[in-house]
Amino acid sequence: MSGAEHQRDVDDTEEEGADRPAPTWQLAMDTGDAVATHGGIAVTGVYTDNSTTVLPPEVLQAAADTDAPSGIGNLPFPAGNFVGRAQDLALLDAALATPGTALVQAVSGLGGVGKSALAVHWAHTRPHGHSPVRWITADSTASVQRGLASLGVSLRPAQAKALTTGALVEFALQWLATHTGWLLILDNVNDPADVAPLIARARHGRFLLTSRLSLPWTDKATLVSLDTLNPEESLDLLTLVAGARGSRDMEGGAELCDELGHLPLALEQAGAYIAEADITPRAYLRLLAAHPADIFRDGEEGRPPERTMSRIWRVTLDRLTGTPEAGHLLRTLAWFAPDAVPRGVLAALGGPPAVQRAIARLAAYSMIKTTSRTVTVHRLVQSVARTPDASDPHRQAQDIEHARRDAVRCLGVTLPDTQNTLDDPDVWPAWRALVPHIDALADQALPDTDDETTAALLREAGLFLASQGLVARGLIHLSRAERAQRLILGEAAPQTLTSRAHLAHWLTESGDPEQAIALLEDTLNAVERAQGSDHTDTLGTRNNLADAYESHGDLDHAIALYERTLADCRRLFGPEHPDTLTVANNLAFAYEKNGDLDKAVPLYESTLAARRRESGDTHIRTLILRINLGRARATAGDTEPALALLREAALDCERLLGETHPLTKIARDALVRLDDDTADRLGTIPADG
Repeated sequence: MSGAEHQRDVDDTEEEGADRPAPTWQLAMDTGDAVATHGGIAVTGVYTDNSTTVLPPEVLQAAADTDAPSGIGNLPFPAGNFVGRAQDLALLDAALATPGTALVQAVSGLGGVGKSALAVHWAHTRPHGHSPVRWITADSTASVQRGLASLGVSLRPAQAKALTTGALVEFALQWLATHTGWLLILDNVNDPADVAPLIARARHGRFLLTSRLSLPWTDKATLVSLDTLNPEESLDLLTLVAGARGSRDMEGGAELCDELGHLPLALEQAGAYIAEADITPRAYLRLLAAHPADIFRDGEEGRPPERTMSRIWRVTLDRLTGTPEAGHLLRTLAWFAPDAVPRGVLAALGGPPAVQRAIARLAAYSMIKTTSRTVTVHRLVQSVARTPDASDPHRQAQDIEHARRDAVRCLGVTLPDTQNTLDDPDVWPAWRALVPHIDALADQALPDTDDETTAALLREAGLFLASQGLVARGLIHLSRAERAQRLILGEAAPQTLTSRAHLAHWLTESGDPEQAIALLEDTLNAVERAQGSDHTDTLGTRNNLADAYESHGDLDHAIALYERTLADCRRLFGPEHPDTLTVANNLAFAYEKNGDLDKAVPLYESTLAARRRESGDTHIRTLILRINLGRARATAGDTEPALALLREAALDCERLLGETHPLTKIARDALVRLDDDTADRLGTIPADG
């Protein structure tokens, strides 16, 4: 049965005996800020009896009071083959020398023109005097958030496991807004809206942007429009790269530079190929000439860089036919985010020697860049590699589709074990490394190509994003996963029901219970037709629907559904089955929320007694019910028994869970409020879903 339960009652799967099927009810975890009603105290969080997150004292220090540790700059290493750009460097120098704050400098130009290389070279070699200098890939809002989260961790490493992504981003923004002297390089901005909030909020530092867009980023922005290299610089760059392994005959070099449009990225790739293949630029030109001339029909001015890249991509892969894994690896990498693909993700493509050989060969031709742990691919190369071309043997449609399926498989087998771990900070770094690549895959692959594996991948990523407070992004993946499973498996399939339960819960959390209700009404009708009214999936869906109605404020409808479900659970499973107690707990919550304490208190009492028999007096579920019953009695005016319950529960929470555990704080706060004779303000622990 897949159902939602309120937060006063958490998952007890680990406590069940081997002969009892584990409940498959939906549990809302990390649901965000809860809102208490009827004068209550809203409490958020997930409480477990076997793991506790303790925040180090330094995490509580304000961002304004935090000094930047030395050595937290993260500039990429400058390229050893940087040439020219004297005028552009001088423009950046002049702009930075201008007094004032919130200075924005933007380097614009077409893809592959060397914007990032210019920014790295300038930041490393010019006396700008700023510290720290941080590099943030800014090609999307999500990328900016990841960069800011990384800054938050660098400023205070203890936060890495203690805070969500959203909290790390906020800490970094607060730090930037309260400090001066720093420099942020926002690389490859695709949309001004992605960085506008950051620039508007952090008014005391300096920004250097790179982008294809030539826009007035702010009123005071200095714009450096980066053009292609001039012919002399272009030939210098080609000669430098091609001669990396020794002197070389550069006959035909000037003509090759002209043919490549003096685009630095294209020149670097051509030079790497010439060095690796041990040929002359003239021979390279002949290879290019063997391909259709219409690739360059737009001429040098305004030539789309992807077309130049596609030409180089094909010529290079022709040279790598002796390593067939290289072409497949490049096509597979095309479905990931361009930056920081973990090498471990690629292990599923084959044996270590073959995969490593393919990586090495691609790196030798500058098709990819590598570190000991990651692989980076230029987005133009990716775009070409994802685009079928019947005339190109390396970009056949069936091969590209094969690569897409392998990208899904690689990500799927690398995912952390998500069983009861999304609230575990130890797995967050692994998730954060993978989510950008799942996002990229979802953006590039059409929904009609989704299979069961893709749907499962998107569902898990959606749950992680939502649990980290990025609910809107999470809902995109959850919705797509539910659609794929419904179309492939049917509305009543267990996987579809599970995805719908998650989707409905997070729709409710996002403030859209109406859509959740509509979704669950359809689900309930479908599963009841397929499996009958007594099936556990039917009961779980009805429980979830009641939860959605409750969140929507329709308590009468919610109570009616809970009452019917509780009666069915008692009849089918018995009065003390975990599923029965879950619904009883939810119904008591609804009664209390509706102001009907005459029904809520007795139901809490009987449920607590059953929990004690089933799980013991100190199980996390039992502790929660003890606190809830104590506060409900206090609200009803039964002060002395309420005080006794809350005192005992507070002592047990402190002893078993520790002084810093949220449940310990809840019990203590309830005692303080009751002792202050303000019992009318007491509330209940909100829904756990």
